[in-house]
Amino acid sequence: MTESTTEVERDHYLVGLNLVGKRVVIIGGGSVVQRRLGTLADSGADIHVITPQATPTVESFPGITLYARPYESGDLDGAWYVLACTDDPVVNAAVVAEAEQRRIFCVRADDARQGTAVTPASLHQGNLTVGVLAGGDHRRSAAVRTAIGAALGGGELGAAGIEAAAQERQPAGVALVGGGPGDPDLITVRGRRLLAAADVVVADRLAPPALLAELGPHVEIIDAAKVPYGRAMKQEAINAVLIDRAKAGKFVVRFKGGDPYVYGRGFEELEACVAAGVPVTVVPGITSAIAGPSAAGIPVTHRGVTHEVVVVSGHIPPDHPDSLVNWSALAQMRGTIVLMMAVERLDIFAGTLIAGGRDASIPVAIIENATLSNQRVVRTTLGNAAVDAKNEQVKPPAIVVIGPVAGFEAAL
Repeated sequence: MTESTTEVERDHYLVGLNLVGKRVVIIGGGSVVQRRLGTLADSGADIHVITPQATPTVESFPGITLYARPYESGDLDGAWYVLACTDDPVVNAAVVAEAEQRRIFCVRADDARQGTAVTPASLHQGNLTVGVLAGGDHRRSAAVRTAIGAALGGGELGAAGIEAAAQERQPAGVALVGGGPGDPDLITVRGRRLLAAADVVVADRLAPPALLAELGPHVEIIDAAKVPYGRAMKQEAINAVLIDRAKAGKFVVRFKGGDPYVYGRGFEELEACVAAGVPVTVVPGITSAIAGPSAAGIPVTHRGVTHEVVVVSGHIPPDHPDSLVNWSALAQMRGTIVLMMAVERLDIFAGTLIAGGRDASIPVAIIENATLSNQRVVRTTLGNAAVDAKNEQVKPPAIVVIGPVAGFEAAL
Protein backbone atom coordinates (compact mmCIF):
# COMPACT_ATOMS: atom_id res chain seq x y z
CA MET A 1 0.00 0.00 0.00
CA THR A 2 1.37 3.39 -0.98
CA GLU A 3 0.43 6.83 0.25
CA SER A 4 0.52 9.18 -2.70
CA THR A 5 -2.15 11.78 -1.94
CA THR A 6 -1.62 12.58 1.72
CA GLU A 7 1.61 13.46 3.44
CA VAL A 8 1.97 11.67 6.75
CA GLU A 9 2.93 13.91 9.64
CA ARG A 10 5.81 12.44 11.58
CA ASP A 11 7.39 13.31 14.89
CA HIS A 12 10.51 15.41 14.80
CA TYR A 13 13.80 13.75 15.63
CA LEU A 14 15.16 15.50 18.70
CA VAL A 15 18.93 15.99 18.57
CA GLY A 16 21.65 18.10 20.23
CA LEU A 17 24.04 20.04 18.00
CA ASN A 18 27.67 20.84 18.72
CA LEU A 19 27.89 24.37 17.31
CA VAL A 20 31.21 25.42 18.87
CA GLY A 21 32.97 27.62 16.32
CA LYS A 22 30.47 26.73 13.60
CA ARG A 23 28.80 29.38 11.45
CA VAL A 24 25.15 29.96 12.34
CA VAL A 25 23.23 32.41 10.16
CA ILE A 26 20.15 34.22 11.45
CA ILE A 27 17.97 36.17 9.04
CA GLY A 28 16.02 38.77 11.01
CA GLY A 29 16.68 40.96 14.04
CA GLY A 30 13.46 41.22 16.04
CA SER A 31 12.17 39.77 19.31
CA VAL A 32 12.34 36.17 18.09
CA VAL A 33 16.06 36.58 17.42
CA GLN A 34 16.50 38.38 20.71
CA ARG A 35 15.21 35.38 22.64
CA ARG A 36 17.41 32.93 20.70
CA LEU A 37 20.74 34.77 20.88
CA GLY A 38 21.57 33.96 24.50
CA THR A 39 21.28 30.21 24.08
CA LEU A 40 23.11 30.22 20.75
CA ALA A 41 25.92 32.32 22.22
CA ASP A 42 26.22 29.91 25.14
CA SER A 43 26.67 27.06 22.63
CA GLY A 44 29.83 28.71 21.29
CA ALA A 45 28.41 29.24 17.80
CA ASP A 46 29.88 31.75 15.35
CA ILE A 47 26.71 33.84 14.96
CA HIS A 48 25.99 36.00 11.91
CA VAL A 49 22.82 38.10 11.94
CA ILE A 50 21.50 39.63 8.72
CA THR A 51 18.74 42.20 9.05
CA PRO A 52 17.99 45.72 7.78
CA GLN A 53 16.73 46.68 11.24
CA ALA A 54 17.65 45.13 14.60
CA THR A 55 16.27 45.74 18.06
CA PRO A 56 18.69 47.57 20.39
CA THR A 57 19.42 44.34 22.26
CA VAL A 58 20.26 42.45 19.07
CA GLU A 59 22.28 45.38 17.73
CA SER A 60 24.42 45.56 20.87
CA PHE A 61 24.64 41.82 21.58
CA PRO A 62 28.32 41.00 22.23
CA GLY A 63 30.26 38.58 20.07
CA ILE A 64 27.95 38.40 17.04
CA THR A 65 28.57 39.66 13.50
CA LEU A 66 25.74 41.95 12.37
CA TYR A 67 25.06 42.85 8.73
CA ALA A 68 22.65 45.79 8.48
CA ARG A 69 21.01 44.85 5.18
CA PRO A 70 18.28 42.59 3.76
CA TYR A 71 18.81 38.90 3.08
CA GLU A 72 20.44 38.00 -0.24
CA SER A 73 20.83 34.67 -1.98
CA GLY A 74 24.21 33.24 -1.03
CA ASP A 75 24.09 34.48 2.57
CA LEU A 76 23.95 30.89 3.84
CA ASP A 77 27.30 29.97 2.34
CA GLY A 78 29.35 28.02 4.88
CA ALA A 79 26.54 27.81 7.46
CA TRP A 80 25.91 24.74 9.57
CA TYR A 81 22.56 25.93 10.93
CA VAL A 82 20.11 28.64 9.85
CA LEU A 83 17.20 30.47 11.44
CA ALA A 84 14.68 32.34 9.28
CA CYS A 85 13.15 34.86 11.69
CA THR A 86 11.85 37.79 9.67
CA ASP A 87 8.25 39.02 9.69
CA ASP A 88 8.05 38.52 5.91
CA PRO A 89 6.83 35.01 4.90
CA VAL A 90 8.27 35.44 1.40
CA VAL A 91 11.76 36.10 2.76
CA ASN A 92 11.50 33.22 5.24
CA ALA A 93 10.42 30.86 2.46
CA ALA A 94 13.39 31.96 0.33
CA VAL A 95 15.77 31.33 3.22
CA VAL A 96 14.34 27.83 3.77
CA ALA A 97 14.60 27.10 0.04
CA GLU A 98 18.27 28.12 -0.09
CA ALA A 99 18.99 26.12 3.06
CA GLU A 100 17.36 23.02 1.59
CA GLN A 101 19.29 23.43 -1.65
CA ARG A 102 22.50 23.60 0.39
CA ARG A 103 21.40 20.75 2.71
CA ILE A 104 21.50 22.95 5.80
CA PHE A 105 18.92 22.46 8.54
CA CYS A 106 16.79 25.58 8.89
CA VAL A 107 14.29 26.77 11.50
CA ARG A 108 11.43 28.85 10.15
CA ALA A 109 10.07 30.93 13.01
CA ASP A 110 6.74 32.00 11.48
CA ASP A 111 5.70 28.53 10.28
CA ALA A 112 7.68 25.71 11.88
CA ARG A 113 6.16 23.06 9.61
CA GLN A 114 7.72 24.71 6.57
CA GLY A 115 11.24 24.53 7.98
CA THR A 116 13.52 21.51 8.24
CA ALA A 117 14.22 21.91 11.97
CA VAL A 118 12.32 23.11 15.02
CA THR A 119 13.58 24.65 18.24
CA PRO A 120 12.34 22.72 21.28
CA ALA A 121 11.34 24.39 24.51
CA SER A 122 14.48 23.69 26.52
CA LEU A 123 15.97 24.13 29.96
CA HIS A 124 19.44 23.65 31.40
CA GLN A 125 20.27 22.54 34.92
CA GLY A 126 23.96 21.84 35.43
CA ASN A 127 25.02 19.46 32.68
CA LEU A 128 21.43 18.35 32.08
CA THR A 129 19.54 19.70 29.07
CA VAL A 130 15.84 18.97 28.59
CA GLY A 131 14.01 19.64 25.33
CA VAL A 132 10.24 19.41 24.82
CA LEU A 133 8.34 19.18 21.53
CA ALA A 134 4.55 19.04 21.55
CA GLY A 135 3.58 18.56 17.92
CA GLY A 136 3.62 22.27 17.16
CA ASP A 137 1.70 23.35 20.28
CA HIS A 138 4.30 25.87 21.43
CA ARG A 139 2.34 27.04 24.48
CA ARG A 140 2.05 23.49 25.76
CA SER A 141 5.71 22.63 25.13
CA ALA A 142 6.84 25.80 26.93
CA ALA A 143 4.53 25.12 29.88
CA VAL A 144 5.65 21.50 30.21
CA ARG A 145 9.30 22.51 29.96
CA THR A 146 8.85 25.05 32.74
CA ALA A 147 7.00 22.54 34.88
CA ILE A 148 9.77 19.98 34.42
CA GLY A 149 12.30 22.60 35.50
CA ALA A 150 10.27 23.39 38.62
CA ALA A 151 9.91 19.69 39.40
CA LEU A 152 13.64 19.08 38.95
CA GLY A 153 14.45 22.04 41.16
CA GLY A 154 12.08 20.79 43.87
CA GLY A 155 13.30 17.21 43.67
CA GLU A 156 9.92 15.85 42.59
CA LEU A 157 9.25 14.83 39.00
CA GLY A 158 5.75 13.43 39.18
CA ALA A 159 3.29 13.66 36.27
CA ALA A 160 0.60 15.22 38.46
CA GLY A 161 2.98 17.94 39.66
CA ILE A 162 4.09 18.72 36.13
CA GLU A 163 0.50 18.96 34.90
CA ALA A 164 -0.48 21.28 37.76
CA ALA A 165 2.53 23.56 37.22
CA ALA A 166 1.94 23.68 33.47
CA GLN A 167 -1.60 24.94 34.00
CA GLU A 168 -0.61 27.76 36.37
CA ARG A 169 -1.92 31.14 35.24
CA GLN A 170 -1.38 34.61 36.63
CA PRO A 171 -4.05 37.34 36.77
CA ALA A 172 -3.67 40.50 34.72
CA GLY A 173 -1.15 42.91 36.17
CA VAL A 174 2.55 43.71 36.24
CA ALA A 175 5.48 42.03 37.97
CA LEU A 176 8.80 43.86 38.22
CA VAL A 177 11.28 40.99 38.15
CA GLY A 178 14.99 41.28 38.86
CA GLY A 179 16.85 38.78 36.69
CA GLY A 180 20.13 38.88 38.61
CA PRO A 181 23.64 39.72 37.40
CA GLY A 182 23.56 37.73 34.15
CA ASP A 183 23.91 34.02 34.81
CA PRO A 184 20.40 32.61 34.25
CA ASP A 185 20.76 30.34 37.29
CA LEU A 186 20.98 33.40 39.55
CA ILE A 187 17.40 34.56 39.09
CA THR A 188 15.19 33.86 42.11
CA VAL A 189 12.80 30.91 42.09
CA ARG A 190 9.82 33.27 42.23
CA GLY A 191 11.20 35.43 39.43
CA ARG A 192 11.63 32.43 37.15
CA ARG A 193 8.13 31.15 37.94
CA LEU A 194 6.48 34.48 37.13
CA LEU A 195 8.57 34.91 33.97
CA ALA A 196 7.36 31.50 32.77
CA ALA A 197 3.74 32.59 33.31
CA ALA A 198 4.05 35.88 31.40
CA ASP A 199 1.90 36.85 28.44
CA VAL A 200 4.13 39.86 27.77
CA VAL A 201 7.76 40.45 28.73
CA VAL A 202 9.24 43.95 28.61
CA ALA A 203 12.95 43.18 28.74
CA ASP A 204 16.04 45.23 29.47
CA ARG A 205 19.29 44.66 27.59
CA LEU A 206 20.97 43.24 30.72
CA ALA A 207 18.18 40.83 31.58
CA PRO A 208 19.60 37.28 31.15
CA PRO A 209 18.98 36.52 27.44
CA ALA A 210 19.09 32.75 28.00
CA LEU A 211 15.86 33.05 30.01
CA LEU A 212 14.13 34.76 27.09
CA ALA A 213 14.95 31.69 25.00
CA GLU A 214 12.86 29.61 27.39
CA LEU A 215 9.69 31.60 26.65
CA GLY A 216 7.07 30.18 24.32
CA PRO A 217 6.51 31.86 20.94
CA HIS A 218 3.09 33.05 22.12
CA VAL A 219 4.80 35.42 24.58
CA GLU A 220 5.14 38.97 23.31
CA ILE A 221 8.65 40.29 23.95
CA ILE A 222 9.11 44.06 23.93
CA ASP A 223 12.69 45.29 23.77
CA ALA A 224 13.17 48.07 26.31
CA ALA A 225 16.94 48.09 25.99
CA LYS A 226 18.95 51.13 26.97
CA VAL A 227 22.19 50.83 25.02
CA PRO A 228 25.02 52.87 26.63
CA TYR A 229 25.37 56.11 24.64
CA GLY A 230 23.06 54.60 22.03
CA ARG A 231 19.44 53.74 21.37
CA ALA A 232 17.00 53.64 24.26
CA MET A 233 13.28 53.22 24.89
CA LYS A 234 12.08 56.25 26.85
CA GLN A 235 10.92 55.56 30.39
CA GLU A 236 7.52 57.10 29.70
CA ALA A 237 7.02 54.67 26.82
CA ILE A 238 7.98 51.73 29.04
CA ASN A 239 5.49 52.82 31.71
CA ALA A 240 2.80 53.20 29.07
CA VAL A 241 3.29 49.75 27.55
CA LEU A 242 3.21 48.09 30.98
CA ILE A 243 -0.10 49.75 31.78
CA ASP A 244 -1.56 49.21 28.29
CA ARG A 245 -0.87 45.47 28.20
CA ALA A 246 -2.02 44.91 31.79
CA LYS A 247 -5.29 46.76 31.16
CA ALA A 248 -5.77 44.56 28.09
CA GLY A 249 -5.93 41.57 30.46
CA LYS A 250 -2.32 40.43 30.13
CA PHE A 251 0.12 39.33 32.80
CA VAL A 252 3.17 41.50 32.13
CA VAL A 253 6.69 40.90 33.42
CA ARG A 254 9.04 43.87 33.42
CA PHE A 255 12.27 41.89 33.21
CA LYS A 256 15.44 43.63 34.38
CA GLY A 257 19.06 42.80 35.03
CA GLY A 258 20.13 42.84 38.66
CA ASP A 259 17.53 44.21 41.08
CA PRO A 260 14.60 46.39 39.94
CA TYR A 261 15.43 49.08 42.49
CA VAL A 262 19.22 49.32 42.00
CA TYR A 263 19.59 51.79 39.10
CA GLY A 264 16.67 49.99 37.47
CA ARG A 265 13.98 52.70 37.75
CA GLY A 266 11.72 50.07 39.22
CA PHE A 267 10.06 52.42 41.68
CA GLU A 268 9.15 54.84 38.87
CA GLU A 269 7.40 51.95 37.10
CA LEU A 270 5.65 50.89 40.28
CA GLU A 271 4.39 54.45 40.85
CA ALA A 272 3.07 54.63 37.28
CA CYS A 273 1.23 51.31 37.61
CA VAL A 274 -0.27 52.22 40.98
CA ALA A 275 -1.44 55.59 39.65
CA ALA A 276 -3.13 53.80 36.73
CA GLY A 277 -4.84 51.28 39.00
CA VAL A 278 -2.80 48.34 37.71
CA PRO A 279 -1.89 45.59 40.21
CA VAL A 280 1.88 45.36 40.56
CA THR A 281 4.30 43.18 42.48
CA VAL A 282 8.06 43.46 42.90
CA VAL A 283 10.42 40.48 42.82
CA PRO A 284 13.86 41.45 44.14
CA GLY A 285 16.93 40.31 42.24
CA ILE A 286 20.60 39.76 43.02
CA THR A 287 22.35 43.02 42.22
CA SER A 288 25.54 42.86 40.16
CA ALA A 289 27.09 45.48 42.46
CA ILE A 290 27.56 42.72 45.04
CA ALA A 291 27.36 39.57 42.92
CA GLY A 292 29.86 40.77 40.30
CA PRO A 293 32.73 41.20 42.76
CA SER A 294 31.72 37.96 44.47
CA ALA A 295 31.91 36.08 41.15
CA ALA A 296 35.44 37.41 40.75
CA GLY A 297 36.47 36.23 44.22
CA ILE A 298 36.23 39.70 45.76
CA PRO A 299 34.26 40.35 48.96
CA VAL A 300 32.99 43.93 49.10
CA THR A 301 33.47 43.85 52.89
CA HIS A 302 35.98 41.90 54.95
CA ARG A 303 36.62 41.76 58.68
CA GLY A 304 39.52 43.94 59.68
CA VAL A 305 39.84 45.46 56.21
CA THR A 306 36.67 47.42 55.42
CA HIS A 307 33.42 48.05 57.24
CA GLU A 308 31.70 50.02 54.51
CA VAL A 309 30.73 49.71 50.88
CA VAL A 310 29.22 52.44 48.71
CA VAL A 311 27.60 51.74 45.33
CA VAL A 312 27.83 54.73 42.98
CA SER A 313 26.30 55.37 39.57
CA GLY A 314 28.70 56.58 36.90
CA HIS A 315 26.10 57.61 34.34
CA ILE A 316 26.99 61.30 34.78
CA PRO A 317 30.39 62.90 35.60
CA PRO A 318 31.17 64.43 39.03
CA ASP A 319 30.92 68.03 37.78
CA HIS A 320 27.50 67.54 36.17
CA PRO A 321 24.80 69.79 37.68
CA ASP A 322 22.51 66.78 38.14
CA SER A 323 25.11 64.79 40.11
CA LEU A 324 23.92 63.89 43.63
CA VAL A 325 27.20 62.29 44.73
CA ASN A 326 29.51 63.97 47.26
CA TRP A 327 32.74 62.96 45.53
CA SER A 328 34.91 64.78 48.07
CA ALA A 329 33.44 62.73 50.90
CA LEU A 330 33.69 59.59 48.78
CA ALA A 331 37.40 60.19 48.24
CA GLN A 332 37.98 60.29 52.01
CA MET A 333 36.46 56.84 52.54
CA ARG A 334 38.67 53.94 53.59
CA GLY A 335 36.21 51.27 52.50
CA THR A 336 35.00 49.83 49.20
CA ILE A 337 33.60 51.84 46.32
CA VAL A 338 31.68 50.01 43.61
CA LEU A 339 31.18 52.04 40.43
CA MET A 340 28.40 51.04 38.05
CA MET A 341 28.10 52.29 34.46
CA ALA A 342 31.51 53.95 34.79
CA VAL A 343 33.69 52.49 32.02
CA GLU A 344 33.41 55.40 29.59
CA ARG A 345 34.33 58.00 32.25
CA LEU A 346 36.74 55.99 34.37
CA ASP A 347 39.53 58.53 33.86
CA ILE A 348 37.34 61.30 35.26
CA PHE A 349 36.16 59.30 38.28
CA ALA A 350 39.66 58.07 39.13
CA GLY A 351 41.11 61.56 38.78
CA THR A 352 38.41 63.06 40.99
CA LEU A 353 38.96 60.47 43.73
CA ILE A 354 42.75 60.93 43.65
CA ALA A 355 42.37 64.71 43.73
CA GLY A 356 40.11 64.31 46.76
CA GLY A 357 42.72 62.30 48.68
CA ARG A 358 42.29 58.67 47.65
CA ASP A 359 45.64 56.91 47.24
CA ALA A 360 46.49 56.35 43.56
CA SER A 361 48.04 52.98 44.46
CA ILE A 362 44.83 51.58 45.93
CA PRO A 363 43.82 48.29 44.21
CA VAL A 364 41.12 48.32 41.53
CA ALA A 365 39.36 45.38 39.89
CA ILE A 366 37.30 45.85 36.73
CA ILE A 367 34.88 42.98 36.17
CA GLU A 368 33.43 42.68 32.67
CA ASN A 369 30.35 40.50 31.97
CA ALA A 370 30.18 39.39 35.59
CA THR A 371 28.88 35.83 36.22
CA LEU A 372 28.75 34.99 32.49
CA SER A 373 30.91 32.47 30.65
CA ASN A 374 32.93 35.33 29.12
CA GLN A 375 33.57 37.09 32.43
CA ARG A 376 37.03 38.60 32.77
CA VAL A 377 38.77 40.64 35.45
CA VAL A 378 41.32 43.42 34.89
CA ARG A 379 43.46 44.04 37.97
CA THR A 380 45.05 47.46 38.28
CA THR A 381 45.35 50.50 40.56
CA LEU A 382 43.31 53.65 40.82
CA GLY A 383 46.05 55.66 39.11
CA ASN A 384 46.33 53.25 36.19
CA ALA A 385 42.70 52.10 35.94
CA ALA A 386 41.62 54.26 33.00
CA VAL A 387 44.68 53.48 30.87
CA ASP A 388 44.54 49.74 31.63
CA ALA A 389 40.81 49.59 30.87
CA LYS A 390 41.43 51.26 27.52
CA ASN A 391 44.38 49.02 26.68
CA GLU A 392 42.35 45.91 27.58
CA GLN A 393 39.38 47.25 25.58
CA VAL A 394 36.97 46.83 28.47
CA LYS A 395 33.35 47.26 27.35
CA PRO A 396 30.09 47.63 29.29
CA PRO A 397 28.65 46.00 31.24
CA ALA A 398 31.52 46.22 33.69
CA ILE A 399 31.80 46.83 37.42
CA VAL A 400 34.67 48.80 38.96
CA VAL A 401 35.69 47.85 42.51
CA ILE A 402 37.96 50.30 44.33
CA GLY A 403 39.54 49.56 47.70
CA PRO A 404 41.79 47.11 49.54
CA VAL A 405 39.44 44.17 48.85
CA ALA A 406 39.95 44.65 45.11
CA GLY A 407 43.43 43.24 45.60
CA PHE A 408 42.07 39.96 46.99
CA GLU A 409 42.41 36.98 44.69
CA ALA A 410 40.89 33.56 45.25
CA ALA A 411 41.15 30.45 43.11
CA LEU A 412 37.58 29.98 41.94
